[in-house]
Amino acid sequence: MEKNTILVTGGCGYIGSHTIIEILRNTEFKVISVDNCLNSSPDTMERIEKITGVKVKNYNVDLTDKKATLKIFEENQDILGVIHFAALKAVGESVQKPMWYYENNMNSLLSILNACQRNEVNNFIFSSSCSLYGNVAQLPVDENTPLSKTESPYAHTKKIGEEIIENIIHVNNINAIALRYFNPVGADKTGLIGENPINKPSNLVPVITQTAVGIIPKLTVFGDDYNTRDGSCIRDYIHVTDIADAHIKALQYLKDGKNTDKFEIFNLGTGDGVTVLEVIKAFEKVTGQKLNYELGPKRPGDVEAIYSNSGKAEKHLGWKTKIGLDEMMASAWKWQQTLEKEKS
Repeated sequence: MEKNTILVTGGCGYIGSHTIIEILRNTEFKVISVDNCLNSSPDTMERIEKITGVKVKNYNVDLTDKKATLKIFEENQDILGVIHFAALKAVGESVQKPMWYYENNMNSLLSILNACQRNEVNNFIFSSSCSLYGNVAQLPVDENTPLSKTESPYAHTKKIGEEIIENIIHVNNINAIALRYFNPVGADKTGLIGENPINKPSNLVPVITQTAVGIIPKLTVFGDDYNTRDGSCIRDYIHVTDIADAHIKALQYLKDGKNTDKFEIFNLGTGDGVTVLEVIKAFEKVTGQKLNYELGPKRPGDVEAIYSNSGKAEKHLGWKTKIGLDEMMASAWKWQQTLEKEKS
């Protein structure tokens, strides 16, 4: 049997759903999803079908349940590879609920790796994060930048996750890539799908768009006295479609046997550091919407500044970002307007 199916964990989530769309748009792979919709909506699959014309099956399974996870693989013997997004991911929440984050993120990773090993699924893409670099002495960061102390339990789960993968695949046939991406923003070009957390958003751009339509009364910029050009944090914002494209290229890279090591790491970013206040100004410029925001205290778990050198991904995966900050903001606003229309 030719293996031609990609299992996307967290497929109803923000980056997972956009990756499914790009796989269906640009490859011949089939896709199945697993997502228990703890922080996402099952309606996402309907949006994917509306955009692509393809009905994707989602298994409503908690990946910490090893038996239920194994059953997915038993029912789908043609799985070629796994793209593993499923995890709890809010920095602030992880500081408040560390036990939950360690239990969920570590046990789900071990469960999915166990299923891959038992079913000879040998291509594994891990959704990692720039947050594991911590506060660094020199910017931009690349894959050889020493890892500082992680600033949150969420970041620590990504750091441990990479080590778990590297140690486990050392003794089996799995080849893996960890993609350390920076700050995903924006929405699909159709405006029919984007970031829409079930709970109160913690990421900057959905907070911006929800403030613009009045769902959130006032946006708080956490910290105005960082050692940056305007006092607010610096991040490397990257469009979600560019991130999705990188996951496809990484999977193809493994499938084609181009990897030189069983475990490889790639940074995904634009290379441009942008402050929180600059993102706000870009949104206001592109949309014509004035935002109600205030400057507030620093937030536990946040690093001061981080942005990427992604030259390794460009060299080996043939990947680099295509979408700029203005288009990121415009696409996020288009998606928020879609949500507003659906309410009326």
